[in-house]
Amino acid sequence: MELSWLEDFLALAESRNFSRAAEHRHMTQPAFSRRIRLLEDWAGAVLFDRSSQPIALTDAGQRLQPTAEAMLRQLAQAREEMRQAASAGATALHFAATHSLSLTFFPIWIQAIGARLELGPIHLLSENMLACERAMLEGDAQFMLCHCHAAAPPRLNEMQFVSKVIDHDRLLPVMAPNLDMQHAPLLGYGAESAFARILAAAPQGQKQTKPVFTSHSAAVLRMMARDGRGLAWLPHSLIHEDLQTGALQALPDAALPLDIRLYRPRARQSHAAEAFWAALATAPHTP
Repeated sequence: MELSWLEDFLALAESRNFSRAAEHRHMTQPAFSRRIRLLEDWAGAVLFDRSSQPIALTDAGQRLQPTAEAMLRQLAQAREEMRQAASAGATALHFAATHSLSLTFFPIWIQAIGARLELGPIHLLSENMLACERAMLEGDAQFMLCHCHAAAPPRLNEMQFVSKVIDHDRLLPVMAPNLDMQHAPLLGYGAESAFARILAAAPQGQKQTKPVFTSHSAAVLRMMARDGRGLAWLPHSLIHEDLQTGALQALPDAALPLDIRLYRPRARQSHAAEAFWAALATAPHTP
């Protein structure tokens, strides 16, 4: 069995679509399908139910998924440890953070921690939620910072990852003051966004009308809302100044409470990463 077959398997398990998974893996669909068949031959079981739309994991596939994720994560961690040893104890910290938190929360938060703990080089991957989760699963990030709601937790196996609540935020339906609240078109999030999952799962966020515009970026929707293009659900951390100046108005009694969480793998990481995690116990919340 080739390690790349497990990466193919997880790509298909995530997308539930052969074409999208093949594109993500940078190969043609026929070549990708052959590799999935080879993995199934090796496993001695069918891993995907191809008769459903979208395709679904079989019982055997559901059993393989957490094992495959753990294997790839452990190999990536071992690779990182070898790199750390080769570079005489490198102290770099690798974060993945969603776009909105990268813009608003992360700089202030990391500065507050840096006042208490001497930090080495910091690498930040600012991406949509799907890409951040992938970075964690593939071992390209030691920590993931994201908005969370109990109705739509991140797609990270609790047996392999643990998290801490760092701060709190809230999602607000807002629009320009000149719009009619009852008839404003909806500005929505793409499927890659954490907010799309949260709004689909939480009763407060459900809305029947289809969005006239979608983006995975809250910053883009903020600009559209400020320009009077429609109603958007936006994090308070991103728009608090707009609310104070009156550039945006929020619908009353419609706030959706959120946690800001930091995720990490349960497996032990580098000395610098473990020291950083330990320092969070005494780090103050960001105002």
